[in-house]
Amino acid sequence: MSLFVPEFDDTVLVRDAGAEVVGGAPVAVKLLADSSASGGALSTVRVTLAEGADGARPHVHHNSAEMFYLLDGEAEVLSGDDVVTAGRGDLIIVPPDRPHAFAAAPGSTADLLIVITPGVERFEYFRHLQRIRLGEVAPESLLEVQELYDNHFLRSDAWDGRRR
Repeated sequence: MSLFVPEFDDTVLVRDAGAEVVGGAPVAVKLLADSSASGGALSTVRVTLAEGADGARPHVHHNSAEMFYLLDGEAEVLSGDDVVTAGRGDLIIVPPDRPHAFAAAPGSTADLLIVITPGVERFEYFRHLQRIRLGEVAPESLLEVQELYDNHFLRSDAWDGRRR
């Protein structure tokens, strides 16, 4: 086990009104703190999903764990081959190299605080996703930045079969 000690000198304070929001209904991502703000300790965003909306397709992070805390609503979360439904106040932590995905549960919205640790510069990743939604770049362009954002997509029969 190694000990990672982040290096930053100032308290990180992100005011709600000043946080950048990428997207909108059905998926809005509030960019809270990127890795560079926390000396590499973490990256954190708040994701708001409309009723039944998909948040992220199945993927893995090789170098970081990901934490999902449900602020409100219900979400389906893939972890490995298991799909669990989490409700308000529930916490899920997915270790590195474990396939995961998330979506609002059918008939529900979801409001999630998501933390990746150690941090990865991810704000530009979410801006890239927005450019895909707007048709400015092709969806295949994500394959070119998988290493940069430590976000590697994969297929999951468990995730694909959850709503059949």
